[in-house]
Amino acid sequence: MMYYYILITFLFLLATLINLLFLPKLSRKSTVNDLVSVLVPMRNEERNVKGLIESIKRITHSPVEFIILDDGSTDRTRELLTRLTKDDPRFRIIDGKHLPQGWVGKVHACNELSRHASGSYYLYLDADVRVSPSIIDKVLFQMERYDSGLVTGFPHFPLPTFLSKMLVPFQHFLVYFHLPLAVANHTTRSAFTAAHGAFMFFKKEAYDDCGGHEAVKSSLLEDVHLSRKVKENGWKVTLVNNSFDVTCHMYETNKEVWEGFLKNIYVGTGRSPISVILLSLFYSIFYILPLPLALYGLVSGEFGYVLPLLGIWVQTFMIDIISNQSKWHFLLVPIASIFFIFIMWASMLRGMKNQGYTWKGRTYS
Repeated sequence: MMYYYILITFLFLLATLINLLFLPKLSRKSTVNDLVSVLVPMRNEERNVKGLIESIKRITHSPVEFIILDDGSTDRTRELLTRLTKDDPRFRIIDGKHLPQGWVGKVHACNELSRHASGSYYLYLDADVRVSPSIIDKVLFQMERYDSGLVTGFPHFPLPTFLSKMLVPFQHFLVYFHLPLAVANHTTRSAFTAAHGAFMFFKKEAYDDCGGHEAVKSSLLEDVHLSRKVKENGWKVTLVNNSFDVTCHMYETNKEVWEGFLKNIYVGTGRSPISVILLSLFYSIFYILPLPLALYGLVSGEFGYVLPLLGIWVQTFMIDIISNQSKWHFLLVPIASIFFIFIMWASMLRGMKNQGYTWKGRTYS
């Protein structure tokens, strides 16, 4: 029995290695010189304004326009935006409208931004994102290469807090392990896709064909649902490795990590209790159990029991290297899996009790 258990963990390692071969890197640059609209929704983002503006000002693609929507901020967001962009004609600051019933705040803000955009391409960024100067030209190359309607990717995530170290890298792990990238990137099958809302690069025609953000106006997982809409309308979605060109300071506190994952993770399972149970069993058996087995093996001298832990460590290490993560994070995977299961159940119970999810001062069901 132990032989088969070890074999399975090393098959996971092999499957992940093969999967990563289908993850395009951002390296070569396009020579396309069409107008690109960089669109950023902001709500109470004063801590991110300076870093974002300094980052996108260095973008080398031309022509480019930057449109930033202030979504009812009550802090110094608007003041800082005005001061830092007043001498650059590429920037426009617009005011968000009152949030209509049935819309999620960020989705509505992104929809409003599209109405002001003039580009042939739309690049949606979150306020906590920082990009390399060549990011647009690199993504345009991949869009041409794969004939895609949407290019997206999971950025590099700094991990400033305990909970962020436990949970945030799971975004890369879940996608690069469970999603067959060959199918996701080379077909229009909508069941096989992933996206990260902090970085969404659309061809305008694809965005319009799928109905834009209005088509997913009530979604708490609008990035994934929008990518499915793109595929349903006959366009490819390309998931790229942008972690060396895009950094997302997603969460600064443990509370933000908790609320962010609580909001998204049960929705990400399709609000399916069966999925939560199966994922819990899977990660308990294959990503938590190897740790006590390894300890037993070291104490008893039966070193074969250490092999499953080595297998999942190597698997996680590969993903961490590809995603520009800490070179020591892989050691945490058994403990991180416990936190992952815990927050899945917390998110599910909150959803089943209709207690709502809180984010950016708004509560969603």
